[in-house]
Amino acid sequence: MFNRISIIGCGLIGSSILRAINEKKIANEVNVFDKSKEVLSFIKQENLCKNIFNDITKCIQDSDLIIISAPLSSYKEIILSMKSNLKKNAILTDTGSVKKEVNKIIKNLNLKDIVWVSSHPIAGTEESGPKSGFSKLFENRWCIISTEEESKEDEIKKLKKFWESLGSKVKIMSMEEHDYILSLTSHLPHAIAYNLVRTAIGNDSKFRNDIIQYSAGGLRDFTRIASSNPIMWRDIFIDNSENILKVLNKFSDSLEELKKAISSKNPEGLNKIFSSTKEIRKEIVKAGQDTAKPDFGRKKN
Repeated sequence: MFNRISIIGCGLIGSSILRAINEKKIANEVNVFDKSKEVLSFIKQENLCKNIFNDITKCIQDSDLIIISAPLSSYKEIILSMKSNLKKNAILTDTGSVKKEVNKIIKNLNLKDIVWVSSHPIAGTEESGPKSGFSKLFENRWCIISTEEESKEDEIKKLKKFWESLGSKVKIMSMEEHDYILSLTSHLPHAIAYNLVRTAIGNDSKFRNDIIQYSAGGLRDFTRIASSNPIMWRDIFIDNSENILKVLNKFSDSLEELKKAISSKNPEGLNKIFSSTKEIRKEIVKAGQDTAKPDFGRKKN
């Protein structure tokens, strides 16, 4: 499919891509770059890749596909570093959760003879780093491809085939659609999770141990979300701030409606609010995004 693939950043997602490429033999050669000596040491120690670089310009040389899998705030520095060494007609993609702002960076840097097609594999865990990666991460998960270069049909098909070969289901949509939809499906839940855990624990340590010890399923699963990589989520909330603020305002309106129903002890109002969301769970299960098994369908150890 590709002769040489370069992966820039080998955290959870990047190292999982590397593992999947190795397992499925998708490329003749794979190069990896990461700023962290510890990450590169782990990749070498685990024998995940022979071609390990601490120089990004050497890493991407003659690569047909370059995948940026690094924090959003590092994109500009990364692209500037490799701009002059990109192979003509190479495909440049990424794995980030926000597209519109990244696209502005790419356009402003005026990359020539390069096909920029962004990707977002909607896969991951609350864990981070290369130790947390695994080759099956993308299987039966969605990957969203976004581009303004619709004329580059062959390159888009190649990238689509690449993600499908990793096990992903692929959807193509505009960057604006992507950022708005993800603000609702991913970014809002994380905003709520971070604040819910902060509220539950609070500043009073009196009940801290009891809250932790007797955590019910709801709080327990919110702590899982709230333990996600803080740098990654800092960047997402900055780059997609406009959409996130819009959905947070909608959430605030819904919360006010709930507060009024509780304050007035309105059984009909509360029943209406709670009943209106019940069917959504069934639709999510039907769409294959989860199972109907208890404990959110997660496997037991």
